[in-house]
Amino acid sequence: MIKFDKFTLKNGLKVIVHKDKSTPIVAINILYNVGSRDENPNKTGFAHLFEHLMFGGSKNIPVYDKPLQLVGGENNAFTNTNITNYYLTLPKDNIETGFWLESDRMKNLNFSEKSLNVQRSVVIEEYKQRYLNQPYGDVWLMLRPLAYKKHPYRWATIGKDISHIENANLDDVKNFFNKYYAPNNAILTVAGDVETEQIKKYAEKWFGSIEKRNVPVRNLPAEPEQTEKREKSIKKEVPFNAIYKAYHMCSRNDKNYHATDLLSDILANGKSSRLYQSLVKKQKIFSNIDAYITGDIDNGLFIITGQLIKGTDMDVADKSIEKELELIKTNHISEYELTKVKNKVETILELSEMSVLNKAMNLSFHELLGDAENINLESKKYSDVNPKQINDIANNIFKESNCSTLFYNAIKQ
Repeated sequence: MIKFDKFTLKNGLKVIVHKDKSTPIVAINILYNVGSRDENPNKTGFAHLFEHLMFGGSKNIPVYDKPLQLVGGENNAFTNTNITNYYLTLPKDNIETGFWLESDRMKNLNFSEKSLNVQRSVVIEEYKQRYLNQPYGDVWLMLRPLAYKKHPYRWATIGKDISHIENANLDDVKNFFNKYYAPNNAILTVAGDVETEQIKKYAEKWFGSIEKRNVPVRNLPAEPEQTEKREKSIKKEVPFNAIYKAYHMCSRNDKNYHATDLLSDILANGKSSRLYQSLVKKQKIFSNIDAYITGDIDNGLFIITGQLIKGTDMDVADKSIEKELELIKTNHISEYELTKVKNKVETILELSEMSVLNKAMNLSFHELLGDAENINLESKKYSDVNPKQINDIANNIFKESNCSTLFYNAIKQ
């Protein structure tokens, strides 16, 4: 049970405080309710660009990292399709430094051609290194637009095309900041050996004067139901042939989310899982295989991916996956098999509660989903899943008409 207090400033900033006396380190997490799904289709990659720009200095703090390092702190950030999240850890005696840093860049981010040019170059280099010059790095650049036709999940967080970032100008950047980087579009969570009343004073002192903004009401196009299978085949300089299968699934807040997550674990979590035992160990069709869910706030994807053993026919490999999916659709799983994956999830949840940073991140995210209190219901939601529910979900998801498949062929085999 994670206990916490919660309050909201007059400018709309939500603040969560979790007291953990077991560590002298305090985590400060600030989640902005903006991700790549909020971008203009003709100007993508901006949420990720901003992850970098927020470290480019603010009005009173030219170099963000320097004052944090001087007080023994560390920081980082990440962006995905749904959120942009900044976090730092530092000794509790220096906690106010964290409030100063985060509030100054929320209020007075340093917009300059120099900063934009520097961070734009960093993002372009990241695009080349991670997505173009790495084996299989461009999978999501092709799989997303294959699976999504209307919803903005159809482009990757890095952007639809790197030219969107190359052509970004200062006005574009300022407009994006003013739309989304507002106190009334953020959740601040502090976890560590802290007192709620002290955090209230710091929050009011450092964030209270920042004016709320007119954050756009999110009105995203719904993805229509997929009614026929989609396939794409490519050839690239990669070591092995690979298959990527994407099935549409429910959203993060759906009642079937936790059962769908467990279904992915039954298929491919560890060497005792179904796909590994059958397709890697026994039939030796794949050298490795995985199944996972994207966990998106809007309707997401159930992904199955594997690298083929050299010499294996791509069509044979694809049909072997589909055969395993038919088995889980037609035969109920045992209580033992389900309990095994539930126990793994329970262990992961318990381990996540050992870190103040993980707790701060998770509290922020659950608050965004609707209520931070739901963090304490996760274990029960997994525990309540039964074999019939797993079977029903498998039958609902694993339809040929609901699948988009990317066949990634190695040029030399």
